[in-house]
Amino acid sequence: QAREIEVIRKTLTTPAVLMPLPIAAQAQSLQYPGFYIGAEGGLNWMFQTNVATPLGTSGTLYPSTGWAAGGMVGYDFVGPRVELEGIYRSNQATVGSGPFNAFGASKDDTAIMANVLYDFNAGGTIVPYIGAGAGIAFVRPSALGVSTDTTQFAYQAILGVGYNIDTMFRVNLDARYYGTTNPYLAGTGYNNNNISAMLSLQVKLGAPAVAPPPPPPPQAAAPS
Repeated sequence: QAREIEVIRKTLTTPAVLMPLPIAAQAQSLQYPGFYIGAEGGLNWMFQTNVATPLGTSGTLYPSTGWAAGGMVGYDFVGPRVELEGIYRSNQATVGSGPFNAFGASKDDTAIMANVLYDFNAGGTIVPYIGAGAGIAFVRPSALGVSTDTTQFAYQAILGVGYNIDTMFRVNLDARYYGTTNPYLAGTGYNNNNISAMLSLQVKLGAPAVAPPPPPPPQAAAPS
């Protein structure tokens, strides 16, 4: 009789041991507080705007699709994130009274941005996020062999989605509105507003060791 009581006790307690395991696995987060670094790249579109030419006449700036590349270092609070970003944008354009009656121009834009972001569903696999940033931009427009170096205040708004590959690697795809105070060429300012589509890869520093899988549950003794 004592043996039968022991078999019944093991049979009843085994499910109680197994039940917390899926709950614990589900609660495991793919994000944890810590520093991260990353690299990014994408496309950049300037808005069409009016600009004065080095010849003293005014014309319309017709930008072509440009590119952007940079990197960041940040800290993840698992929800809020803060980061310092360095990014370079390059655009070619034509300037004149029309896109077929114009001369070439270019703009190089290097910005140092302090960004504040917030992750929704932090710790999950798919992580939508929003953010905003402010900083300083070094803008160099050029046309007809004339260029001007200017330093401007820069700002941006960010809307994106991240994919946590695991606790160490994360991929992000976001859209940004980026602008600066008006740089100038030949003494006349112009609007410098952009939209960018960026793809980035981030690596979390000091990722925790992966916990070993739980031991298999003890085998219940067969009833006699």
